[in-house]
Amino acid sequence: MPTILVIDDNPAVATALETLFSLQALTTLAASTPQRGLALLEREQVDLVVQDMNFQADTTSGEEGVALFGEIRARFPDLPVVLLTAWTHLESAVDLVKAGAADYLAKPWDDRKLLATVNNLLELSETRRELAQVRAGERRRRDELARDFDLRGYVFADAASERVLSLACRVARSELPVLITGPNGAGKEKIAEIVHANSTVKDGPFVALNCGALPGELIEAELFGSEAGAYTGAQRAREGKFEAADGGTLFLDEIGTLPLAGQVKLLRVLETGRFQRLGSNKERQVSVRVLSATNADLPALIRAGHFREDLFYRLNAIELQLPPLAERRDDILPLARHFLPTGKRLTEDAERALLAHRWSGNVRELRNVVQRAALLARDATITAEALGLPTSTPTNGNHVVFDEPDRVAIEAALQRNGGVLAQAASDLGLSRQALYRRLERLGIKRDEGRD
Repeated sequence: MPTILVIDDNPAVATALETLFSLQALTTLAASTPQRGLALLEREQVDLVVQDMNFQADTTSGEEGVALFGEIRARFPDLPVVLLTAWTHLESAVDLVKAGAADYLAKPWDDRKLLATVNNLLELSETRRELAQVRAGERRRRDELARDFDLRGYVFADAASERVLSLACRVARSELPVLITGPNGAGKEKIAEIVHANSTVKDGPFVALNCGALPGELIEAELFGSEAGAYTGAQRAREGKFEAADGGTLFLDEIGTLPLAGQVKLLRVLETGRFQRLGSNKERQVSVRVLSATNADLPALIRAGHFREDLFYRLNAIELQLPPLAERRDDILPLARHFLPTGKRLTEDAERALLAHRWSGNVRELRNVVQRAALLARDATITAEALGLPTSTPTNGNHVVFDEPDRVAIEAALQRNGGVLAQAASDLGLSRQALYRRLERLGIKRDEGRD
C-alpha cells in the first residue's frame, strides 16, 4: 500500500488529508515541522510527499518551505513532492516546480484535483520502479556475460544487443554453422569473433574473408587456394582461406555475393571437410568451424535463383540476428564514448544529436563521425555542431531527407580500407554503385581505389 507523508504545521490540514487519502486506501504519515518530516523520510518507506510552503516560524516569506524542498530533493532525488501553497507564495511554488517539484496546489485545495495528481504520481513512481528493476536486471545480465564469456571488448548497453550476445555465447561451443544477419556496419564480424573466442577451437586461427570485396573469378582461389598457373597472374601456389583456418574458424562475410560455382564447392567442403585447390586434382582435408554473415535477404536470392537452398540450410543451422544501431538506442552513447580519444568528452547537445540521428551506416558510421569530430575539435569538448551531423527536414510528414557522405568522409573511408571500393562503400553504408556515383560527382579519381 503506498505511503504519503504530509508535512504541514496545521493539524487540521494533516487530519483532512489523512481522511481523504484513507478513502483511497493510501497510508498517511504526518509531520508538523520540516525537521520531523525529514526524520520520517530517513526512517520510513515513503512514496510521495505533500508539503506546505509556509510554517509558523516563517509566516510570510515561504523560505522555510523552499529550504525543506531543497533538502528533500538533495537527499531523495526521485521522491515526488507536491506543494501546498497560499497565493502569496505562488511564485515560489512555480519556481520549485521548475526545480523538480512534481506539482503545486493552492490552498484551499480541490479534493478531486489533489487525488488525481497524487494517483498519477504514484502510478508514475511505480512505473519508474519497475523500469529500474528491469534496468538492474539488464545490468546484472551484462555483468554476468562479461564475467563468464570473452566478449572481445564489445561495448553495449541495449537489451537487444544483450540478447544477441547471450545467444552467441551459448551456441559458441557447438560445432554447428552460424549465420549472422544484419545491416552493413552493425558489427557482424565482431559477433563472429565472440563466437570464435568462446568456442572449442578458440586457440586456433580466426580467418575472415569478405566475399563481396573480390571479383567473382577470384573468390574460389581465395577460399580454396590455387596452384601456379591456375589463372592469369597465378605465378606461384598459394593456400586458401580454408587451409589458413584449419583447426580454427573461417568467417565468410557477405556470403550472399558468392557465385553459384563457388557455392557448390563451399557446400561440398562443409559436408565433407575436403576440397581441391584451383588447378589441382589433389584433395585436401581440413577441420574448420564456418561462420557466415549477410545483409542480404537470402530467401529472396534463393527464389531468384542466385543462392542455393541447400547451402542456405547448411549455413543457417543457427541464426544470430543483429539489429541495426537505430534499434539499439541504448548502445549509441556508450559506443560514442568508447570511440572518443582519452580526454575528449561530448556535450549534452552532442549526445542529443547522436541519439536523434538515424545511423543508416550503423556502428561504422557512428565511429567515423565521433573520431572525425575528435580530430577536428579545438578543445576537449565535442559539441553537436562539431559532429557535423545532417539536420533532418520533414518533407511530407512521413519522410525525412538527410545529407549524404561528403568528400572528407569518403576519402577517409577509402584510406581506412586500403582503397578497396567495396569495403569503403560498406563502411559508409552505401552500395558500390552509389559510391561510384559520388566519386564521379565529387571528382575523386577511381584509380584511388580498387573494385
